[in-house]
Amino acid sequence: MSLRKEATARIKINRLLEAAGWRFFDDKNGPANVVLEPNVKLKPEQIESLGEDFEKSAKGFIDFLLLDKDGKPLIVLEAKSEDKDPRIGKEQARKYARAQNARFVVLSNGNIHYLWDLEQGNPTVVSAFPGPNEIKDHYAFEPNAERLFAEKVERDFIVVTQMPGYANEAAWKNEAERDAFVEKQKLRFLRPYQERAIQAIQKSAKRGATRFLFEMATGTGKTLTSAAVIKLFLKTRNAKRVLFLVDRLELETQADKAFKAYLKNDFTSIIYKEQRVPSP
Repeated sequence: MSLRKEATARIKINRLLEAAGWRFFDDKNGPANVVLEPNVKLKPEQIESLGEDFEKSAKGFIDFLLLDKDGKPLIVLEAKSEDKDPRIGKEQARKYARAQNARFVVLSNGNIHYLWDLEQGNPTVVSAFPGPNEIKDHYAFEPNAERLFAEKVERDFIVVTQMPGYANEAAWKNEAERDAFVEKQKLRFLRPYQERAIQAIQKSAKRGATRFLFEMATGTGKTLTSAAVIKLFLKTRNAKRVLFLVDRLELETQADKAFKAYLKNDFTSIIYKEQRVPSP
C-alpha cells in the first residue's frame, strides 16, 4: 500500500470506526453494525468502490449508518474527502438522521471530526469517533435550562462547597472573629458583580442561549467566577465534565490548585495531560 493510499480519508475513517468498536462485517465480536442504508449489510466490494478518498462518490459524500445492538440507526456518519470541510452538507445529514430516527451525526474527512447531538446545539470537534457504549452516555445526558435557572446562586455559592456548615461555626457567628475565620479557612465569597455574572448566565440559558462569554479584567477573579460556572453546570446536570484551557504552564498549575481549593468536596479536578497514557 502506497503512502498516498495510507493517507486517504476512507482508510482513515474505516480505521477510526473499527478502533471505536464499529464493525463493517460480522465477526467474533458480534454482527455488523455499519451499513450504507437500513437493513442492507455492506459487502467488501462496496467499500472498495467508494474509492481511496471518496472521490468516486457521485454526491461527493457518503452516509454510513451506525446501528445499536438491536440493529436500529444510532448515528449517521457523513464521510467526506480530505480536501473538504466535514461540515459541508451537514443540513442534509441532519435530514437523513431525522428520517432514520437517529439522534447523532458524525461529520468527518478523516482528519477532522465533529459530533453533533441534534437535540443539543451545534457540531463539536472530537478527537475520535464515539463507540457503541460511549454514545449511550450521550443519550443519558439531558441538559435542562429550567433546572439551571432554578439553582440558587448567592455570594456563598462556592463557600458552601468549601465548608458546607460554615454558617454554624462559632467563629463565623462572632462578627469579631469572622474575618480571621474566613482568612484562615480560605473561604471565597463571590463579589456582587461575580454573583450577577452567574445569574446572567442563568437568565440567558432560560431564554434558550447555549453559548456565553465573559470579558473580565486582570484581578477581577476570573478563576473564582469560572469555578462558580463549573459548579452551576455540574450541579444542575447541565454538563458531565468541563474542560478548562490555559495558554501558559504557570496558569495550568494555578488554575488546578484553585479549582481543588474551591470545588474538591463536590467535584474532581485533574490536569488532563497527567492522565494520558504515553504513546509506545
